[in-house]
Amino acid sequence: MLKTLLLIPLFGAILLAVLPLRSPLQIRRLAMGVTALALGWSVWLASQFDPNVAEAQLVESHVWNPRLGSAFSLGVDGISLPLVWLAALLVFIAVLASGSIKDKPKGYYLLLLLLETAMLGVFMARDWSLFYVFWELTLLPLFFLIDRWGGKNRSRAALNFVLYTMGGSVFMLIALLMLYDAAPGHTFDMHAIREGARQLPEAVQITLFLGLLIGFGVKMPIFPLHGWLPLAHVEAPSPVSILLSGILLKMGSYGLMRTVWMLPAAAAALQQLLMVLALVSLIYGGVLAWKQRDLKAMIAYSSVSHMGVVLLGLAALNTAGLNGAVMQMVAHGLVAGTLFLLIGLLYERTHTRDLGDYSSLVKVMPRFAFFTVLAFIAAVGMPGTAGFVAELHALVGGFERWGGWMALLSLAVVISAAYAVRTVSKLFTGPVSTRMQNLPDLSRGELAAASVLTAGSLFIGLYPGPVLNLIAASVARYAGLFAS
Repeated sequence: MLKTLLLIPLFGAILLAVLPLRSPLQIRRLAMGVTALALGWSVWLASQFDPNVAEAQLVESHVWNPRLGSAFSLGVDGISLPLVWLAALLVFIAVLASGSIKDKPKGYYLLLLLLETAMLGVFMARDWSLFYVFWELTLLPLFFLIDRWGGKNRSRAALNFVLYTMGGSVFMLIALLMLYDAAPGHTFDMHAIREGARQLPEAVQITLFLGLLIGFGVKMPIFPLHGWLPLAHVEAPSPVSILLSGILLKMGSYGLMRTVWMLPAAAAALQQLLMVLALVSLIYGGVLAWKQRDLKAMIAYSSVSHMGVVLLGLAALNTAGLNGAVMQMVAHGLVAGTLFLLIGLLYERTHTRDLGDYSSLVKVMPRFAFFTVLAFIAAVGMPGTAGFVAELHALVGGFERWGGWMALLSLAVVISAAYAVRTVSKLFTGPVSTRMQNLPDLSRGELAAASVLTAGSLFIGLYPGPVLNLIAASVARYAGLFAS
């Protein structure tokens, strides 16, 4: 079943390549149908998944190279399944939001489908060699999507992104090869590597954890490994920014969670370092977001702050903190996806992202204003949104470990509220600009895309039980490693 999910976007990409389609509308409809099928299949997997089982389910494995110890092994647990859903949903939304792509649409949608295949593979892989292959495969479509369809500095942004990610991947690869050498029978199987890692001296485990932290920290990103993020977000097409912020960042935090499971002694030894990095990312990202006039750059820096919540929950190494980390991954994916969707649609209409160019859009675009205000409320983490549930769990988990230091998390929330209020004020108050008094409001398709993401955030915020129950067994398994 997982292999089928992986093959749906891959076969869709092949169909796009071989079918003699020339109309951008036909190409987009085919891509939309493929991504809708992948989304439906991922949701159907829930009927085959038992949330009371902590171990990987729906596992299938086929040996690639017996001498090397690599296998095409797939499986999902309570942590990876929500991210599979999120990836399938956001790719569908990205295709829905790509109506303005008229230049070489076949290549654009083909690359989006290949990117979906690679992202789903990262979340479903149960073999570290397969994980690494999918991890690196995300680079190629993203490089061309940014470099070919991005803004005026797109080439520098694409190269910056690739160099940062490949630089981090070098550290990851070296660490994985050392773990492979320590695994019984020399295999890349995640369970076998974990058993071998536990036999290593603590100093070696810490070194390996730091190598993986660099590799995954670049993608999250955490301070000071975030340098690629603002430029890539600003220059990438808005639908690609939805995937960069909504999914690509989660690949890093997901990999770091697997690292904690694999090297628990090192995670416990480096707990204070992880907490400091999380708090610095929280404050630093929030302050830089507050200083931005470019709307996409503001959302990009806010992502650094929000992913700091994920790292903080992960660093707590307890049930509440880990619940907060997983919930924040889902919540941020929905909120960042909504914001990049809406800001991208606004840019298509106005061709400016400068906050100072806007005023009183509520009178011109009331539907746009409604969803944008809701998105910023969710970004702040107000009660009733998914972000509130996530940040509350992270706060409780952090307070159990570090007490009063969690006041800095509260400070980060205040900073995020400051730039959210400022942005809403600039966009929707004051006199109507003559240059923008005839802007069209959201179309039916755009309204549907914004409604789905907003409804997801509100549903989880008002009724978080289903998601918390889904991840409970897997989170308890992780937290049990560190129970005193």
